[in-house]
Amino acid sequence: MLFKVKIVNKKRLLSKVTLIFILMIKINVLSQVDTVSNESPDKKWFQSFSISGYVQIRYNGLFETNDKLNCDQCDKSWGGGGNFSIRRARIIFSGQIHPQLFFYVQPDFASSIDGGKNFGQLRDAYFDIGLDKKNEFRFRIGQSKVPYSFENLQSSRNRISLDRNDGTNSSFTNERDLGVHFMWASTKRRELFKYLVDSGLKGSGDYGVLTVGIINGQPLNTRELNKQKHVLFRAAYPFAIKNQIFEANIQAYSGMYRMMDEDISPGVKHNNDLNYKDERIGIGAVWYPKPFGIQAEYNIGNGPEFNKLTDSIETQSLSGGYIMLNYQLKLKNQLIIPFTKYKYYDGGKKFELDARSYHLEEFEVGVEWQPIKYMEFVAMYTFSNRRYEDYELHDNLQKGSLLRIQAQLNF
Repeated sequence: MLFKVKIVNKKRLLSKVTLIFILMIKINVLSQVDTVSNESPDKKWFQSFSISGYVQIRYNGLFETNDKLNCDQCDKSWGGGGNFSIRRARIIFSGQIHPQLFFYVQPDFASSIDGGKNFGQLRDAYFDIGLDKKNEFRFRIGQSKVPYSFENLQSSRNRISLDRNDGTNSSFTNERDLGVHFMWASTKRRELFKYLVDSGLKGSGDYGVLTVGIINGQPLNTRELNKQKHVLFRAAYPFAIKNQIFEANIQAYSGMYRMMDEDISPGVKHNNDLNYKDERIGIGAVWYPKPFGIQAEYNIGNGPEFNKLTDSIETQSLSGGYIMLNYQLKLKNQLIIPFTKYKYYDGGKKFELDARSYHLEEFEVGVEWQPIKYMEFVAMYTFSNRRYEDYELHDNLQKGSLLRIQAQLNF
C-alpha cells in the first residue's frame, strides 16, 4: 500500500514537473517570438509606425533692394520682386516595425519642377537594419541624407536660418542620394543624438558616430550615369562639458560626377565623357545653445566649375563654410532665438547650369519665435554679395538686401 502511495505521489510529482517544464518552454518560445516580432496579436497595423511632418510658408519680398539677386539653391522664390510661397510641405512615415528594423519615408509636396510649383517628390525612402540587439551597429539602405556636413543633416524643421550655407550644401542636391551606409554609435551616444533634437537644441539627428557609405553620386531622383560610385566617411562625437554640450565632426567623400546633358549650354566646352572629379573634406564644431551657442563648418575640395575665360567646364578647387551665433531665451512656454550668420563660398555648383561658378559672401541677422511647440516664426534680414556666372551670365555680380519671413507648422 505504501508502495502504491509512493508511486501515485511520484506520478503527481512527475506530472507537476512536466507541466512546469511545458510552461517554461512556452514562455521561452513566446519570449523568442517577441524578440523576432515587434507585433503582439492584439496590436493594430497603425501602432507600428508614426506620422508627422511640417509646412513652411514664406514671403521674400520685404525691403528688397535688388530683384535680380537670387539663390536657386537656397529658395527658388527668392528674387524677381518677391512673393508668397510654400517652401516645404512634408509628411513623414516612420516606425520601428521590428526591434532591429526601422523604416522612414518622406515625400515633399512643395517641389519645383521646370518652373512649376508644389509638385510631389520623394525625399527619403530607407530602412535601418540593426546587426545587434541594441542597434549600435546598423546598415542604412535606400534614399536618405548623405552623412556630410552637420547643417546638411539638420532637418529644415530644426534649422534656425532659413537656408543652408552654399559652402557645404553645394555637395549634394537636396542633401540626399541613393546608396548604402554602415553606421556605428554606442547606446549612450545614440540617446544623446536623440536628446539634442527632442530638447529643441537643434541637433542633426542620429547618423552614427562613425559612418562609411557608398552612393550613386548623381542628383536626387535621377539614375546613375556612370559606374563610378562615390564613397564617403564621417565621424561625429557629441559630449557634455558640465552643463554644456559640444560636438565635433569630420567628413570626406570622393567620386566621379557626370554632368547631365541638359545642364550644359550649347557652345560650352567640356570633357568628352562629361565625368569630373568630385571630392571634398570638411570639419565642423557645434557648441549647443544652453543658452549661448556657436555653430561653424568649413570644407575644401575639387569639382566641376565653369570658366568664363575659356567657356569651358573644368575641374577646379572650391572652399567655403559659415559661422553662426545664436542664443536661446525662454519666456515661460515660449522660446525666442536671436541669431546671426556669416557665409562664404568660392567654387562651382555641379548640379546647376554649366556647373555655375560662384563667389559669395553673405551676412544674416534674424530671430526665431516659438509661441508654442507646434508653431514657429522666423524673420531674417539678408545682406548678400553674390557673383554667379555661366555661359549666358558673364560678369554677373549681384548685391542687395531683403527681409525674409517664414511661418512653420509642426505636427
